[in-house]
Amino acid sequence: MQSYLETAVAALAAAAVALFLVGVIHRLTRRFGRRSLLMTELTDHAHRPFQVAVTVLAVQFAIRLSTGYAVGESWRRLLLHLLVLCVIASAAWLVAALLIVVEDTALARFRVDVPNNRHARRVRTQVVMLRRLTVAVIVILTVGVMLMTFPSVRGIGAGVLTSAGVVGVVAALAAQSLLGNVFAGLQLAFSDAVRLDDVVVVEGEWGRIEELTLSYVVVQIWDDRRLILPTSYFTSTPFQNWTRTEAAVLGTAEFDVDWAVPVQTMREELRRLVEGTELWDGRVCVLQVTDATGGTVRVRALVSAADAGSLWDLRCLVREHLVAWIRDNRPTAMPRMRTELGDASSNLPWQWVQPRRPTRRPGATEAPDDARVFGGSDDGDARSEAFVGPDETPTPTPTPTPSPATPTR
Repeated sequence: MQSYLETAVAALAAAAVALFLVGVIHRLTRRFGRRSLLMTELTDHAHRPFQVAVTVLAVQFAIRLSTGYAVGESWRRLLLHLLVLCVIASAAWLVAALLIVVEDTALARFRVDVPNNRHARRVRTQVVMLRRLTVAVIVILTVGVMLMTFPSVRGIGAGVLTSAGVVGVVAALAAQSLLGNVFAGLQLAFSDAVRLDDVVVVEGEWGRIEELTLSYVVVQIWDDRRLILPTSYFTSTPFQNWTRTEAAVLGTAEFDVDWAVPVQTMREELRRLVEGTELWDGRVCVLQVTDATGGTVRVRALVSAADAGSLWDLRCLVREHLVAWIRDNRPTAMPRMRTELGDASSNLPWQWVQPRRPTRRPGATEAPDDARVFGGSDDGDARSEAFVGPDETPTPTPTPTPSPATPTR
């Protein structure tokens, strides 16, 4: 009975010493690491797992050293085995906490609440995916190490390794979809095809990447619905990514109007509108006639904004303003149907009128900047080079040398 009491006292004393030492280390770390983000994260997130791991390890050593009188007893083997399992679990918890602290410290260097946050969102996506993967790997390894402490499991280990090939093939066939999504998630994280907070168009819906995991992707649609898609969708199906290179985007507003529309006046009205709103980022403001069929002409207004949300509001504003402008100031430009009536011989009045030649007006033949998408400004020239390619210097054609004249007699 005295031996059992000494063992209990030794275990309690070891736990008390471990807790005291961990508390001292925690206080020193908090005091001298106030200016270090890494030390602050360690004291906040790794304190509890470190405390548990050190305490369990101290108790395990104390019981092992103080139970020499019970060597070979079943209760000693069972108690020590249980403590070993606790040490393995607490050590795994500590390792996972340390990795999370390192990842959080790395993420703190990259802010996503700034306008130009493409690189930060890329790093954040990769770190989040690595965190999920490392935690899963740590859990699997911990369970495997804990199982290997059982003699019966070690005994069948050789048989398991022998049949690992067959089991692997069966598991791959059974979990083909799951493994495909996992590898697709890793591919998305490191290929930079899509990142957290990217604005995308999938399944005809416009939204933002809200969550990216190894198996599924959550897209927050503009009306606050959530679209849940497997990660393999983004590696096998085409989708639009509006913010892959930058947040600034272009958008259009199209109008079918009559041939009598004053295009230049409408272009000037568009310029006046966008210059008076904060939704426009000042890059692109172009109005062009893109089609002329079916008795109407199609006028397209191309504008730019700093982000997708501002672009949506700007496009709606352009439509509302130009529709009201045409209705109030240029009613003749509203779409209409024309009908001509002829006599019994199908003669029309305009056939008897001598056509008048248009008078040529001298002036510049160069189109204004507001009428060109590819050119006219630095942004337009850059867009032209991106879609057409840089101009090639033409090879000069050699000028033929005239032959000497034949003398006349």
